[in-house]
Amino acid sequence: MSGSSTNNRPVTVGLRISHELFEAGDARALRAYLHAADGAGIDRLCVGDHVSFHGGRGFDGLVQATAIAALSDLEVQTAVYLLPLRHPVPVARQVSSLAQLAGGGFVFGVGVGGEDPNEVRMCGVDPTTRGRRMDEALPIVRRLVAGESVTHRGEFFEMEDARVLPVPPRPVPVVVGGRSPAALRRAGRFADGYLGVWVTPEKMMTAIAEVESTAVAAGRIDVPWRHGIQMWCGFGDTATQARALVSAEMEELYHVPFERFERYTPMGSPADIAAAARPYVDAGCTDVNLIAVAATPDEALRCTAEVRRLLRG
Repeated sequence: MSGSSTNNRPVTVGLRISHELFEAGDARALRAYLHAADGAGIDRLCVGDHVSFHGGRGFDGLVQATAIAALSDLEVQTAVYLLPLRHPVPVARQVSSLAQLAGGGFVFGVGVGGEDPNEVRMCGVDPTTRGRRMDEALPIVRRLVAGESVTHRGEFFEMEDARVLPVPPRPVPVVVGGRSPAALRRAGRFADGYLGVWVTPEKMMTAIAEVESTAVAAGRIDVPWRHGIQMWCGFGDTATQARALVSAEMEELYHVPFERFERYTPMGSPADIAAAARPYVDAGCTDVNLIAVAATPDEALRCTAEVRRLLRG
């Protein structure tokens, strides 16, 4: 299997940081964990984003990413930030300010969300407009973060001579998550990569080819692509133990049976997870982000570092 991308970036492995490290309210424990992550041998720390998910759960992606950037030298990524729920100008300011702090770099991963339509509605957004809002907001954010002056009058947003300065010291890559054809078109037109989730390696390879062909049709040549896969996984001494851990966490978060996700969720040892990730790398992914569930956050970190070693070996 071979992906269509000609990018020669080495494979990188990131870990989505456990929500419990933030929800515990223990800043000292968070600092200790991030110090350990800096030395663990992984490439990136990722955060999710929800305003009020399935009854109130949430974690602001840009706030959490900023905390990580201030306390860690690793690259930080939102995976993914629900941009359609926000106005693009204040988001551009937040992204720019965060990128100033992120010594390891910041990757702005965005998506439309929608698993909980009530979350969208309570933000004053009609769920049926999420895609159109994203298509309007994302180019505005990119232009503002690059330091351009933006005058815009669209379906959802209006601004006159908007500007966000200073420009971050390094470019902020944008990746678009999702599984729909619209997400692939969006990645090709506006982004630097596609972030797949709950897709097969075969679908991932097809998606990357579609994203890159869309970019060429839009006149975007020589994009420094960084396509990725975001993968829930369970680490444990046995597959049964790993399944019990990851299924409980996913069912609590998404409120649907684990069987809906099981075919996309590898479970077992780091070698098992690396073997499951390898076909995605062969399909053209240079970024592998694990949403890793283990007995402890430290165990998830250790196992993720071992997955990286195996994939890079």
